[in-house]
Amino acid sequence: MSAKIIDGKAIAAQINEETKAIISSLKAEGKETALAVILVGDDPASQVYVRNKVRTCEELGIRSIHKVMPATATTEEVLAVIDELNNDPAVDGILVQSPPPPQVDEAKVIEAISPDKDVDCFSERNVGRVLISNNAVLKPWTPWGVIELLKRSGVETKGKHAVVIGRSNIVGKPLAAMLMQKAEGANATVTVVHSGTKDIENFTRSADILIAAIGKPEFVKGNMIKAGAAVIDVGINRIFDEKLNKNRLVGDVDFAAAAEVAGAITPVPGGVGPMTIAMLMRNAASASAYFHKKNK
Repeated sequence: MSAKIIDGKAIAAQINEETKAIISSLKAEGKETALAVILVGDDPASQVYVRNKVRTCEELGIRSIHKVMPATATTEEVLAVIDELNNDPAVDGILVQSPPPPQVDEAKVIEAISPDKDVDCFSERNVGRVLISNNAVLKPWTPWGVIELLKRSGVETKGKHAVVIGRSNIVGKPLAAMLMQKAEGANATVTVVHSGTKDIENFTRSADILIAAIGKPEFVKGNMIKAGAAVIDVGINRIFDEKLNKNRLVGDVDFAAAAEVAGAITPVPGGVGPMTIAMLMRNAASASAYFHKKNK
């Protein structure tokens, strides 16, 4: 293995300490930061994600408001809770754990959250802000986490060719927009490839920075990577390992093969994953600071 391992846990811990300092500073000025998390139903995976978010809130000094709704809740009932939180001046950020049950219209739910409290940064207005400016108060946390991983691990992006595999609204599209901004940690030439792209490897092999977010286990092989490239693996997939006779987590990159070619690479787990909650908490702190400044 020749690649430098980019330690997402260590970088996330550093960011969390910075966020904690922001929260403490706001608290000293009389502003408490509060994040509301709405969970509809009893999906086990969603419950784990929410518990992790609530625990991190407590560690950083953020007051967490945990709203649990039954699996039978209607779109209108969820919208009513969001309306209540939108109008509560003590609440800085709101997120609805995804996915909600099928009878809940997720698009309506997303657009109902006040853009200034939309810490997921999923609303059309916030997506637009990210597209046109690098100075948006709130940023989509997984793409933002990727940017911070690159920046804090010393990977130069200015003038480099970044290839993003995947075009999802959550990762691929906003990440492409953020990487092309004229800003520190960006200013790259960006290519987006996806399931409709022919001969993907022709693009990936030209990438100085390769970001995999396609949702296919170990899709990116070593021969698809340019020697010395930085490889960021956003994927997280559970597969059955016959040798180990148990399930294990893998990314969208064949880590062992890629590490022999890449200059730097993120592991799974321990790479992008820890950054997602860290950047969510930074969004909560940013929203809190925004409201504090606005109300001074």
